[in-house]
Amino acid sequence: MAKNNLNSDPKLSDFGYQQQLERSLSLKDLIIYGLIFMVPIAPFGIYGSVVSSPQGMIALTCVIGMIAMFFTAISYGQMSQAFPIAGSVYAYAQRGINKSVGFLAGWMIILDYIFVPSLLYVISANSIKSLLPGIPVWIWLVLFIALNTVINVLGIEFTARTNIVFLVGELLVLFIFIAFGLWGITHGVSDGFTLKPFYDPAHFNLNFVLTAVSVAVLSFLGFDGISTLAEETKGGNKTVGKAILWALMIVGVLFIAQTYIASLIMPDYTSFKDLNTAFYEIAFKVGGPFLQYLTTIATILAWGIANALAAQAAISRILFGMARDKTLPQLLAKVHPKFKTPYISTYLVGVISLIVGLIFMDNVGVLSSIVNCGALTAFLVIHVSVVYYYVIKNGSRHYWKHLVSPIIGFIIIGFVMINLDPLAKEIGGVWLIIGIVYYVILRRTQRSTELDL
Repeated sequence: MAKNNLNSDPKLSDFGYQQQLERSLSLKDLIIYGLIFMVPIAPFGIYGSVVSSPQGMIALTCVIGMIAMFFTAISYGQMSQAFPIAGSVYAYAQRGINKSVGFLAGWMIILDYIFVPSLLYVISANSIKSLLPGIPVWIWLVLFIALNTVINVLGIEFTARTNIVFLVGELLVLFIFIAFGLWGITHGVSDGFTLKPFYDPAHFNLNFVLTAVSVAVLSFLGFDGISTLAEETKGGNKTVGKAILWALMIVGVLFIAQTYIASLIMPDYTSFKDLNTAFYEIAFKVGGPFLQYLTTIATILAWGIANALAAQAAISRILFGMARDKTLPQLLAKVHPKFKTPYISTYLVGVISLIVGLIFMDNVGVLSSIVNCGALTAFLVIHVSVVYYYVIKNGSRHYWKHLVSPIIGFIIIGFVMINLDPLAKEIGGVWLIIGIVYYVILRRTQRSTELDL
């Protein structure tokens, strides 16, 4: 294990690991990966479900969400600098606190990442049904999973190049929407420009802010996926942290811009015919069928291929890291001899995504709750890891980065966690108990896990 020297720049070999994955990703590649994971055009698909809670002030909600997640992003950056290891929160908690907490953190993040691809595939497959109702939804599910699995196995560079293509496409569609929107606003389609999407004095109060935090935080999930690529990154240990912050800020600005324009076009958020297609109604109002279909197709491809591709890559690296430490079957740590990717883990994620997708095809709400619970639990652990590793174990005096910021982040995430759907918390609790039982059994049969209590 690396020495506790906060001024050092630890290497992978310091932690007893060999370099098996190919280091080929630059800062730009990581930022693109993070943007793809968070989906720059995510409001296209979720606008109707989030606009009513903040009573129309959806642009302000995005601002609050970006600020709230800034503290979690800082904590991820600090831990990725100390421990440049694949595995994300699993590796950080394991090395920063102890192996028991690390395993349970990894177990909970699995609840998030293992179901994220399934959620994305199901949403996309169901969305295509509105365009091509004659084709069974399960066929699209299979096609999405097969395509992404092949791309991820072929190598992280191939995945990165694919991400660039999709990111350019998403941004192009977004800019087309913004152009149509600005034209419509200035030509009488709406009541013109106003600051109400940012501030409506009739509805702004403390309760609004608290509600907005809960809604917005869940809309920004995904930037942490960048940390899973730590062993495939070049440019030093600070690269991951920089990429996380840049991705969060860029996607935050894009979210604010498109939601602001959308809310100006249709300020009455109670008038939508169907909340699931609310954004496409807005697009139709300023761009007709062309813009309606363009934004619909862009959403399908962004969620079903681009975002799911990034999510599948992330969970395969977490499974790889845990299997390498013998807390999961070691078969999952096998690396492809040619493509240098954790191909067994990737195949497993594909199979699980298919099974889960078929089971939850008509129950997206439950699947979404499972994802949220796993992600928020991991965020809580990452903040604790920063304080414990830097301040308690190493006596750091950088109080803003290592004490104040993670405490603020913990409070924010804790509040969102408390207000999470009861079903999500129940599922998370059951999953945690299963993990504890599994780890105790593992400890009794395999001493190398070195359970720390």
